[in-house]
Amino acid sequence: MTRLFWGMTGGGEGSQIGPVHRISSALDAQFELKAGALDVDPVKGRDFAKRLGIADDRAYGNWQEMLAGEKNRKDRIDLVTVATPNSTHYAITKAFLEAGIHVLCEKPMTVTVQEAEDIAAIAKRTGNICAVNYGYTGYSLVRHMRAMVARGDLGKVRLILVEFSHGFHADAADAENPRMRWRYDPLQAGISGQFADCGIHALHMASFISGQNARELSADFVSAIASRQLEDDAMVNVRMDGGTTVRVWTSSVAIGSFHGFNIRVFGEKGGLRWAQQWPDQLYWTPLNGRTETIERGNANLSPEAERATRIATGHSEGMLVAFANIYADIAEAITASRSGRAINPHAAYFPTAVDGLRSIAAIKASVESAKAKGAWTDARPPSLRG
Repeated sequence: MTRLFWGMTGGGEGSQIGPVHRISSALDAQFELKAGALDVDPVKGRDFAKRLGIADDRAYGNWQEMLAGEKNRKDRIDLVTVATPNSTHYAITKAFLEAGIHVLCEKPMTVTVQEAEDIAAIAKRTGNICAVNYGYTGYSLVRHMRAMVARGDLGKVRLILVEFSHGFHADAADAENPRMRWRYDPLQAGISGQFADCGIHALHMASFISGQNARELSADFVSAIASRQLEDDAMVNVRMDGGTTVRVWTSSVAIGSFHGFNIRVFGEKGGLRWAQQWPDQLYWTPLNGRTETIERGNANLSPEAERATRIATGHSEGMLVAFANIYADIAEAITASRSGRAINPHAAYFPTAVDGLRSIAAIKASVESAKAKGAWTDARPPSLRG
């Protein structure tokens, strides 16, 4: 197997998300970390990159230096992961895409709809991959849920309830902690706090499973800690373009909720229930029937679920494997394109720039709706309203 070369911006020492990407990208031995601009402090970034085994000449002080150093190398990186604060995503993603380097960008992809429209257009024009890290869609049983909906097991999907709630930002005395402060700072996070951080994971999950996209929404935002400029709790009702109603609750002040990413899907013929904290069990209740526990790794699951399963049933898989499935999908897309063959259809699930664009439009619509006391607002990006 020929490994693809990989680089990273952000995700330095002490980062929450950086180690997840480094472990997950290496899980299948398809990517090799070759370059990095890992910290806003150039000295710290270079030092940490070298300790990770990156060569001295590819341990960069900032992303501009990294782009200049990589774009003309014969052994340049194939993919860069953007794990920097939200406000920097657009400039970095745009520059690397235009240099011919594929991108996996942390969410939200940008902070404005116009920036997101631009990224989607660049990805389409160049043919380069711009994936967005809605990594929870990599879970095996999430993909099985999608397959069950697609093959009609639930009939028409009527209602989806999804939440992404935690209480780790509930202490007002911890407001200056840099790991959380930026999330509520409009200069770094953009126009939304908790909904842009976690709520769009929940909304994208509903879209991913249902095969539908947000058409219009009504939002209520709260800053439970009054000093915050952006919301730390949100309730958003969404009408999807296929007729399904989605109700999203997201919060960072829900003390006692640990991660709290749960989804329930209700159709004409039955209902599904899955929780990210217990990802190896999916609960299926057919109409007028008994609830069945579907175990990850069991025989006779969908091909989509089987491809995303790494170890036997009874042995826990988790977030690292889910993220690794996103990297595996991207690797398959890159190698298929290079060899001129069709991508494995079960690998064509990684979220794209268009998914990122839809999320940014939903954020903007939610902010506008919340300011208008919950008025129903068009959630579609301008380019996709035709």
